[in-house]
Amino acid sequence: MTPHNLPSPLVIGTRGSPLALAQAREVARALGNVLGIGDPLGENGPDGIVIDAIRTTGDIIQDRALSEAGGKGLFTKELDAALFEGRAHVTVHSAKDLPTDLPDGLVIAGCLPREDVRDAFISVKAASLTALPPGAVVGTASLRRQAQVLRLRPDVRVTLLRGNVGTRLQRIHEGAVDATLLAVAGLNRLGLADRATAVIPVETMLPAIGQGAIAIVVREQDIAIREAVTRLADAPTGIALEAERAFLRVLDGSCRTPIAGYARIVGGGIHFNGLLLSEDGREVVAAERSGAVADARALGEDAGREVLAHASPALLPHRKGGGTW
Repeated sequence: MTPHNLPSPLVIGTRGSPLALAQAREVARALGNVLGIGDPLGENGPDGIVIDAIRTTGDIIQDRALSEAGGKGLFTKELDAALFEGRAHVTVHSAKDLPTDLPDGLVIAGCLPREDVRDAFISVKAASLTALPPGAVVGTASLRRQAQVLRLRPDVRVTLLRGNVGTRLQRIHEGAVDATLLAVAGLNRLGLADRATAVIPVETMLPAIGQGAIAIVVREQDIAIREAVTRLADAPTGIALEAERAFLRVLDGSCRTPIAGYARIVGGGIHFNGLLLSEDGREVVAAERSGAVADARALGEDAGREVLAHASPALLPHRKGGGTW
């Protein structure tokens, strides 16, 4: 059972996709370790921690891009409601899916150690993005990926491809599109790393804000739960995420805005790169910052202000909070 000052069972809320469940199991095991209850997902079943799969509006909508359906909050609002109503005590998210600002009363209590942040190119027709023939069709639901693909290959066509990782891999196998891009982190967590045709360096394609990080959200008032999560939290990942989300917040980015950003700890300091792009990849504004770890948020904000200062109005037509893709 969980320690006496924590609810028993402790309920982890998550989306129900295979990747989301894999991430929730990672968090359950990490919590089990710090709480001294062993593996809560072992042969004897849950021991004080249970996982509740919650279907979100974003999972239900599959016929159009989320940018047309209301933005990134579509993946989180049902999970937020479960926290507020006490049906879940923590919720687990891909950090890149979190809105720019959480609802009042909720906080990111910590992150697991970050996975690979890069994007994977996947195709049965070409060995790399540069090897695709002119006019090839690339499927993605991400405006960030779309913009960077078109920046690199303005001669290809980008079309909508929604669904979980397995669905998108199947669509590639069926020949529905010539190629797609997926997060390396997701492939690794699902044991599908071998499905990557090529891994794209961050210098070529900058990742989404928070890509590769698993964020754990709790109610601000649940002090004991916050302390438990803090014990498993990875400090470098949290610091990097703070810089990236500060950049995003200044830009007031949404799912309708192609924004990319990546912060990493280097030699005891932090280094950040950020991009704002037009949907067709023709316009790009970049910013880069390095500094002390303690200044992570300020560095991200400063990079965001630089981008704002140099961005044309056409690059930010939707300045209304909601995350980035």
